[in-house]
Amino acid sequence: MNAHIEAFHRLLEEECLGRMVFDRYEEAYQAVVEYMRFYNERRIHSSILDLPPHECYKKAQTEA
Repeated sequence: MNAHIEAFHRLLEEECLGRMVFDRYEEAYQAVVEYMRFYNERRIHSSILDLPPHECYKKAQTEA
């Protein structure tokens, strides 16, 4: 599980925080919130059948 968290933090840094300069904490916070929404709802993940986590979770719920 820790490897997944570390991978998320690396991607957050590479795909979001590392590309922007923030003047205020609120700007950085909003960027992280938006990235987390993108990561969970739209970004595909090869480890879960090229689905975003949100879709994978919904699929697992309907199959259960």
